[in-house]
Amino acid sequence: MDFEYEINKWWFSNGDKLIEYADAIVFLLFLIAVLYIFIFSLASLKKTRNKYPPARKKHRFVVLFPAYQEDAVIINSVCSFLEQDYPSYMYEIIVITDKMRERTVQTLKALPSITVLEAGYAQSTKTNALRLAMDYLSTKTEKCDMVVIMDADNIVNASFLNKLNDAYYSGCLAIQTHRVAKNRNTNTAVLDAVSEEINNSIFRSGHTRLGFSSALIGSGMAFDYDWLIQYIYKATHVGVDKQLESMLLSQNIYIEFLEDVYTYDEKIEKKGQFYEQRRRWIATQFTNLFSGLWKLPKAFFSGNWDYCDKLLQWMMPPRIILFGFLVIFSIVTTWYDWSLSLKWWGITFILIISFFMAIPDYLVDNRFQKAIISLPLLFILMFLNLFRLRGANKKFIHTVHGDHSSDNN
Repeated sequence: MDFEYEINKWWFSNGDKLIEYADAIVFLLFLIAVLYIFIFSLASLKKTRNKYPPARKKHRFVVLFPAYQEDAVIINSVCSFLEQDYPSYMYEIIVITDKMRERTVQTLKALPSITVLEAGYAQSTKTNALRLAMDYLSTKTEKCDMVVIMDADNIVNASFLNKLNDAYYSGCLAIQTHRVAKNRNTNTAVLDAVSEEINNSIFRSGHTRLGFSSALIGSGMAFDYDWLIQYIYKATHVGVDKQLESMLLSQNIYIEFLEDVYTYDEKIEKKGQFYEQRRRWIATQFTNLFSGLWKLPKAFFSGNWDYCDKLLQWMMPPRIILFGFLVIFSIVTTWYDWSLSLKWWGITFILIISFFMAIPDYLVDNRFQKAIISLPLLFILMFLNLFRLRGANKKFIHTVHGDHSSDNN
């Protein structure tokens, strides 16, 4: 009883101070994340013109479409890409089909300038599909200059390859195009579209305008052929884009973001699909963080700020988790001690301002206002994901796509 009495006495005397110290430490961690987002969101507002003049040479491209059970979308995507205003003999489209219907495969084979590789590997992953394509390319006598990686549902404009060629001619070895939503037909799809544009502003346009590399996003990407064929075999099976990004940055290779080159991508329509996709993304983020931390001292002392920035980026929670916890802490501290809550409400307001700076005007419409009601549920799903990460970065999770070619936004 005496011991319990002493503990209670000590807590009565020092408890408030401990809570204040804990509050200050946690607040500092959140403040770093919020200021990071605010700075790059602000930088993204700066308008830029086309960065690269017309190239004096046409380079040879290979465009890869990994397609796992993508019968609903792949033909439309490939036919769209065939409309490029780039010389047809200077690019080749390769579709890597996996568990596709025979009718779809035969339709693809009948299209002009299309090579179809039928997968025979045991494990269905994007990495295996890309390796199969690179195996095929390595046997050809005519080598390409740049490899473009698409998703089976992606649609592009006719100037896509011309603009990639301009950037490659000017010395860009790795490029991320501007991926935007081609559908906003459900609340989840609307919020997914908004989330992607926020990420585009913060981690792509904002970064490149301050001299940092763009983040990769999984499709609408282009790489120097000689680099990719050397490093694709070093990637593991899930999260190949982030692994390639880490390899590029560790070698101090700059990743360009072409803001005016669009890749139209289908957004997640259902909350269950959103939950599973984000679960894999978070698991991949933590895996890359822990596998890359040992390179941090070398990157720091060699001045590789891109790699240091990427590790800092991977340390931060997803935006919806960050926002949800800020609101919770603001409410709790208001109930406990309103004077402690002022700083929490302050950085919550800064984060909201940062988000609105990052969201393009065209997305702030009636559909967005109606979709906001789904935010609390998506926060709960994302929070639950933090407890179900085991194995998520080792298992291929397929996202079912439909045909939304008539719903471009």
